[in-house]
Amino acid sequence: MTPRLSVVVPLYNVSEYVEPCLDSIARQTWSDFEAILVDDGSPDDSAVIAKEFCSRDSRFRLIQQDNAGPGPARDTGIRAATGEYLAFVDGDDLVSRHGFESLIRTLDRTGSDFAGGNARRFNNSFGVRPSWLHRQPFARTRSATHVCEVPDLVLDRMLWNKVYRRSFWDEFGYRFPPIRYEDYPVALKAHLDAVTVDTITAPVYYWRERESGESITQQKFQLANLRDRVVSAGMVMDLVEDGLPWVRRRVHAHLAQIDVLTLMSAFGSVPADEEQHLVELSRLLLDRLDSSVLAATHRYDRIQHAALRAGDVGLLRRLALFRNDGGLRGGARAVPRPRSRKLDYNYPGLRAAVVPQELYRVSDKDLTLATSVREVAWVDGALSVKGTAEIRHLETGRSSSLRIALVIEDTPHPLQVRRHDALDLHGDTTRVGFEVVLDRELLALCAGAPAHFAVQMTSGRRHRRGTLGGQGPGSPGWPPGAWIDDASWIQPGPGKNGWFAVRRLTDPGRLTSVEPTPDALVLHGRSSFDEPSLFVTRPIVGGEEEIPLEVDGRDFTARLPIADLLAQANPDDPFGQRTTRSFRLRGPEGQQRVLLWTAGESAVSRTEGDRVVTVTRSTGGYVNLHESPIRTTATSVVVMGNMLVVRGSHWRDVGFGWRRYLADSDDHLDVACRRTLSGDGWEAAVEVDALIPAAAERVSDDPLASLADWILFATAPGGSSHAVQCEPFLYSRLPLTISRDAHVLAVRPHAGTLHVEVR
Repeated sequence: MTPRLSVVVPLYNVSEYVEPCLDSIARQTWSDFEAILVDDGSPDDSAVIAKEFCSRDSRFRLIQQDNAGPGPARDTGIRAATGEYLAFVDGDDLVSRHGFESLIRTLDRTGSDFAGGNARRFNNSFGVRPSWLHRQPFARTRSATHVCEVPDLVLDRMLWNKVYRRSFWDEFGYRFPPIRYEDYPVALKAHLDAVTVDTITAPVYYWRERESGESITQQKFQLANLRDRVVSAGMVMDLVEDGLPWVRRRVHAHLAQIDVLTLMSAFGSVPADEEQHLVELSRLLLDRLDSSVLAATHRYDRIQHAALRAGDVGLLRRLALFRNDGGLRGGARAVPRPRSRKLDYNYPGLRAAVVPQELYRVSDKDLTLATSVREVAWVDGALSVKGTAEIRHLETGRSSSLRIALVIEDTPHPLQVRRHDALDLHGDTTRVGFEVVLDRELLALCAGAPAHFAVQMTSGRRHRRGTLGGQGPGSPGWPPGAWIDDASWIQPGPGKNGWFAVRRLTDPGRLTSVEPTPDALVLHGRSSFDEPSLFVTRPIVGGEEEIPLEVDGRDFTARLPIADLLAQANPDDPFGQRTTRSFRLRGPEGQQRVLLWTAGESAVSRTEGDRVVTVTRSTGGYVNLHESPIRTTATSVVVMGNMLVVRGSHWRDVGFGWRRYLADSDDHLDVACRRTLSGDGWEAAVEVDALIPAAAERVSDDPLASLADWILFATAPGGSSHAVQCEPFLYSRLPLTISRDAHVLAVRPHAGTLHVEVR
């Protein structure tokens, strides 16, 4: 019987990753598929592993060919495919459990030519995080739409987060060019050719980011890679040359933001014998881009463009190093902003003969207000918010003034601002830090709508206004809530447009305690209304299940049997193998409330075999239920003298160490911890000074660049290792800052793992 879906998987040098990749396909909830694996002449054991997998699952079959590149390998797989639908998976990536089913269901319903979904990036060091490239195109779920209706779809460069109707693919005869970056020309043409397409916001694909930088998209500064990038960009521009003007402009702007930026950054590391090749290659792309688009780019971009046209490689190198050291870590995925006042724009090396005088003046519109939230905490019943505020490119002196007000229903309530010195955007310690404290009386004025913070700053003759935002990792992203009276809960956190906000919840439905028993987790709570029902939902895949309740007035008790939860194990996250559920109270008259966490400052869990069920809180303070493999999890971090001590639960026979990966390499440095075990869990201690690299190890003179980024790893006796997870309640107590001589160490979470950044 012909399968409805054909999945094409090219394989080349993925032996370390191919087994979990194929396993994620095999575990799909959509089981009516064939998987065509194409060994593209891989010199490693990829084909051996694939062949063994095929012997275990008849839905998988292997084709082998001489090396021709990922595009031709996909073409080979397509020719062998028989399904009604086509999908593509790279051999080192993962597919979410419900990914194919979600995409096929929407196509069956709408009749669109193809459907695409959101993506996540992941690796062992930083866990799972959103993919910047997919954030805008898949911000909303849309049925039967088109790139003409949704301009952000021109940014959709990848093939692998989609399912295509095979008849549509054959109608237009798509073939992949024999280059790297072969996706974008085909993906964009499909968008232009389609009658309608569907988009869903749920993540359907997990895109691996290797520590070694060995994937194609991470080898971005190699000349051959850059050459293919320029060829691909040229093919994309050919597609839109005679199309709708706004489509053409949007594509050109995207190429200027991503591809030109990558070429400019490459001058920071290009070998001397390849400099002129890179100049010529960069000019090829720059000369094809719309001049009005280039004129609208950031002034720093235009300085680099002018240096390129002048052929001044020395200046290009200095500009690239300045920009790269200024914070563009991990790839050209956003437009970085020059951060140093020294550029103003009198950065050493800028010459009027090369760069037009007007380009290295800072215009008034560049002097914008920049704010951040650094720490959120409750102190003696009041809410303390610490952060920074400054006007970009201006020195924040002691004569500057700062006013902050809490805006409640359009009415500003001025706050007393305590200012202090902190690290500013330029890497200097200046008077940019602030703290405001909101007492109970003020918080009690908050109504149903979130209250935000209005900021006004004066520095010299410049006056700027804005809204407090820029929540960093740790407590700003997972801030703790608290009761201000018997019926009012205050929950700070992210609000509209990324603003930092404060919400007052009156008599919320809440979880008051969790009782672990040998075979269940028992939830105790209180409803906002009489005769409540409790439902558990899976936010990513949808659907709900009612949980039986024992009700006493508005108080309720619910029992979650561990065996039942494990029997339903069907992980939403193919990397962490974790499923997340949330809770909702429903009343007899249709009232609904999300269940708020008020059950203490630690998660409650039960283990069964090698898996664990945990009741904990979400970013916004609501109740989550996680089912996952047992992970080594940190629950507290303290400094004791010169020792940094991490404590946690769910320990196995593992050792602990702080790990720092070397640039673009799987090689790493490890600093071992002293491990202590007890009935309560584990403790890993290390001397703080051991995490400060020697001067010879410093990789940048930029004061903003980290000297080191250490990640806590747990290593089993057999040598396998994984990054230690960070419990949500620990998020709300971080960052932890440690000062040692001229260095500052910040312990903070990143995408679920625990890091120490050294500056």
